[in-house]
Amino acid sequence: MQQSSEDVSGGRVCVASTVALNVGKEDKDDTYNPFEHRNVAYPTSTTGSFFHLLKSSLGSGILAMPAAFKHTGLIPGCIGTVLVGIIATHCVHILVKTSRELCRECKTASLTYTDTCMKAFELGPKRLTPYAGYMRQFADYAMAGVCLGGTSVYVIFIASSLKDIMDHFIQGQNYSVEIYCAMLLLPLILITQVRYLKFLVPFSILANLCLILTFAVTCYYTFEELPDITNTKLIAGIQNWPLFVSTAIFAMEGINVVMPVENEMANPEHFLGCPSVLTVTMSSVAILYGIVGLFGYMKYGDEVLGSITLNLPPDEALALSAKILVAIAVFFTYCLQMYAPMDILWSRLKHKVNKKYYNISQIMLRALSVSLTVILAVAVPDLELLIGLVGAIFFSTLGIFIPVLVETVYKWERNLGKWRYIIWKNAALMLFYLVVLMSGCYSSISQIIIRFS
Repeated sequence: MQQSSEDVSGGRVCVASTVALNVGKEDKDDTYNPFEHRNVAYPTSTTGSFFHLLKSSLGSGILAMPAAFKHTGLIPGCIGTVLVGIIATHCVHILVKTSRELCRECKTASLTYTDTCMKAFELGPKRLTPYAGYMRQFADYAMAGVCLGGTSVYVIFIASSLKDIMDHFIQGQNYSVEIYCAMLLLPLILITQVRYLKFLVPFSILANLCLILTFAVTCYYTFEELPDITNTKLIAGIQNWPLFVSTAIFAMEGINVVMPVENEMANPEHFLGCPSVLTVTMSSVAILYGIVGLFGYMKYGDEVLGSITLNLPPDEALALSAKILVAIAVFFTYCLQMYAPMDILWSRLKHKVNKKYYNISQIMLRALSVSLTVILAVAVPDLELLIGLVGAIFFSTLGIFIPVLVETVYKWERNLGKWRYIIWKNAALMLFYLVVLMSGCYSSISQIIIRFS
């Protein structure tokens, strides 16, 4: 997962060999199997990888889906959930597939997300080769944005849940959400010190169990005396649809965890295909998101909050237990989402640090990163609007734009498929990305201005 000097020199050799070959011809050695050359210290089982990927997509976003449905109505919400699920799954698929083809061509065991972006440009059209380094930096910045924005949302989510719980038990001492964000600083720093995915598997399983229980409790309150469907909007005004799309993308996208999970699998051939870790996980995610969004909006209508758990009765033990469980689940999701960017940052910085200071340097790096996410959460403590803005800018860029661009560049002089369908398909995805980016940003920022003014 770490880039070495051999990888860089290997990239130059690959570039040279590509120039020597005829345009449009595949430049890879199909006899080289990167899976056979992976030397992972603590490989993750297929089941463990499934839980990691599921956990990366089943965070606080699933509980924000009723609020997302509020912006579209019931019918567009259901169709949009399926559409976003298909697009998110396809983008993960093409990224992992392109990464594997690059591994075979360069004869390297594995590539990180950013290494895949860089080598796709190195081995793409010659006129794009000089931009390989810039592409890597762009991917790094996108990953950092997803990390900071996404985990800041998690901090707000946990803090809001804790506030609801403590306000019930401690009467007369209603601290603000910002205070609870600050209280989370030390626990989050401690949990992010875990440095291997294998040791995070128990946390992923526990988080999934907590989410399942929360989901069950939420369903209980949701289906209890479900109001007449005529009290909800079947189709809402189209001007608010971008907030749905950006929220759904934020909720479903876990692409920043995909490459670390795939690279550390004991059986990476189980990641793609049908059935596979990817298809089973994303199908489950889309179904769960659709159910929660549809019936949660039917229950609470336009009064639904950024997380449906915040709408549960504040004075009932069962509802309070759900809020506690979901806070625990998102807490452990935080450390999983921080794994990939921490691994990338450390791979960039470690060559500048003396080996005897490796341990303390990693501790400081992780502590500083966590502190930054808490500061951002304190600065913008509005859950629903921050989810929409982060989803529109960072998650759509990392999960749609970059995978589409990487596949297009790498395939440009190789195999674009029958009737060059890859170009047409990726052009449609790129148009979708631009619409989400511009409309999502406009809707979120305008709502933020109205809210805070």
